[in-house]
Amino acid sequence: MEYSLAHLAVMAVTICVVLAGGLYAARSVHSAEGFSLGGRSAGIPMIVGSIAGTCVGGGATVGTAQLAGSVGLSAVWFTIGIGLSLLVMGLIYARPLRYTGLETISQYLVANYGAGAGRFTSFATSLGILFSAVASTLPGIALLAALTGCSYGVSAVMLLLLVILYAFFGGMKTASVGGMLKMVILFVTLFALGFSAWQGLMAAPALLADKPAGFLSIWGIQTSSILNNVASVLVGMICTQTYIQAIFSAANPRTAAVGLIFASFVAIPVGVPCAMMGIYMQAAHPELPAMLALPAYLLHYASPLMGGAALGGIVLGIVGSIAGLSLGVGTMVARDMLEPLLDIKTGRGKLSLMRLSVVGAILVAMTIAIANKDSQILFWNYLSMALRGCGIFIPLTLAIFKPKALAPRWALASMVLSLGAAIIAGLMQSEVSPIFVGLGVSLTVVLLGMAVCQRQGEQAFVQVRGKP
Repeated sequence: MEYSLAHLAVMAVTICVVLAGGLYAARSVHSAEGFSLGGRSAGIPMIVGSIAGTCVGGGATVGTAQLAGSVGLSAVWFTIGIGLSLLVMGLIYARPLRYTGLETISQYLVANYGAGAGRFTSFATSLGILFSAVASTLPGIALLAALTGCSYGVSAVMLLLLVILYAFFGGMKTASVGGMLKMVILFVTLFALGFSAWQGLMAAPALLADKPAGFLSIWGIQTSSILNNVASVLVGMICTQTYIQAIFSAANPRTAAVGLIFASFVAIPVGVPCAMMGIYMQAAHPELPAMLALPAYLLHYASPLMGGAALGGIVLGIVGSIAGLSLGVGTMVARDMLEPLLDIKTGRGKLSLMRLSVVGAILVAMTIAIANKDSQILFWNYLSMALRGCGIFIPLTLAIFKPKALAPRWALASMVLSLGAAIIAGLMQSEVSPIFVGLGVSLTVVLLGMAVCQRQGEQAFVQVRGKP
């Protein structure tokens, strides 16, 4: 892919400025809680930065542009789903979760359903989040390889170093500051360039002559596909440690709720300009790999200042997404698994363990991405959402709004059986989406368990009253 050195120079400056801002914020991090939760003092801008900085990554930008070449503007349903999920979390889930004062989603479920539910949650959500990190790693390596001319392996090492610089020292603090700076850059550049791409499509209708009707409509795919995509994202994000962690880091419950609502307004529109540039580039240059549609547009049809800054923002989006997701995995692995196993008590030991766990998560995501380098980016995102959501969403929601209504054995059965059912449905290529199969099984087991628990409670009450 041909490129201008001026584009790369502006991109490099953009990346360095944002990384410098994040590293400056990392100076105040001296404890495990400061690393994972920013000292529980985050204001609304920090909440918006950490959440938007994580969810607006490779899938929301490069992945949306990649998919838009084949399905049109309806590719934006991924970012719409992200925004709607954040809105639901802000309006319904944020306040009760922040009141708990906990650190991980597993801790919350342990308090309600016991250790078995916590262990399952740590495993399922960690695996799901890793797959989401893979979705950002894929375009990150491909983009660096195309820009530098280095091999796939060398580009993976370069991306690894950038992610470690972003995440290793400051954790949540770095993610919040870097996320805020990154989103400002992306909004200024992507929307201006997306409008330019739309004008180019309107001026050359022949580019879309072979496309189906509704290609430039968000309703271009079937309603069932839209519902499946939105449901997968909604269920998955509500059950993701990374976003729950942002809630726990807020200074108070109100700040957590308002921060999530503002983050939703940031995330929803981002996919539109990316899709427009993806459609234009893949229609005008079908010989280019679909994964490189967005960066190719920025290099060929944008000025060095706008294109280079946008490229820097996209690289930072990819880096921030991998870092934020790895922070969620690392926090659960360190707090819920390794700390009790290794009996680590000191603050310095806990901080070191958490940093090493984050690096370990990054390395695993990189390995999976390298082994599946030609796969569809959004495939990993939707798979990730289903894995971490279908088994946990209903028990988690019940624990928040009706605690102790379900016995631990029924909660664990719901989690295990629903995840198993979703995996089987996916392998069998069921006509019903795996996410809905999993949620259906989970709801059935939960309702049955509540009915049994209620009946047993009534029988015990009758027996007590019948005693002389």
